[in-house]
Amino acid sequence: MSDSTNGKKIDHARVKALTTELLEALGEDPTREGLVETPRRIADFWREFIEYDTGKIDTTFDAVKHNQMVAVTGMKVWSMCEHHMLPFWCDVSIAYIAEDKVLGLSKFARIAHKHAHKLTLQEQLVSDIANELKDILGTENIAVMAKGEHLCMTMRGIKTPHRMISTALSGKFHQSEQRMEFLRMIDAGI
Repeated sequence: MSDSTNGKKIDHARVKALTTELLEALGEDPTREGLVETPRRIADFWREFIEYDTGKIDTTFDAVKHNQMVAVTGMKVWSMCEHHMLPFWCDVSIAYIAEDKVLGLSKFARIAHKHAHKLTLQEQLVSDIANELKDILGTENIAVMAKGEHLCMTMRGIKTPHRMISTALSGKFHQSEQRMEFLRMIDAGI
């Protein structure tokens, strides 16, 4: 079974045509050697990005130990800013407190990539990841942190390298002790 990112399909031919129009609007000649395949390449990129197939994301196992914090850190994902359609990347860290089940290890990255492969905001990304984990694991005890750089700020506008940090904390992660343990685990994992 495969869980598609969002079931959306792009109109490949239209993206190619629009890219040709964009090149012309930018004063370029889309028939010149260096650009002749650009519309297809751009349409291929968007198909790969939007129609990304995560594979199975909900593999769980019975918890061996209850109330144990599980964390995976340092997962790098790329996404696209919905305001400027420019890329941003994030190092994503996810933790949960195991109750009845644990998540298969590769599923953390699959879930993070699933929600990154669309036009979004970093704040929405961490929220979407957290909500998916709540649904799969049946617990509110979820923490997600993303540390990212957005090319819409680095290469345009203020043109300043930066790190944006956003979190989605729920359940026991609102308590100081669990939140601090999560932050220590992230620091230890990097």
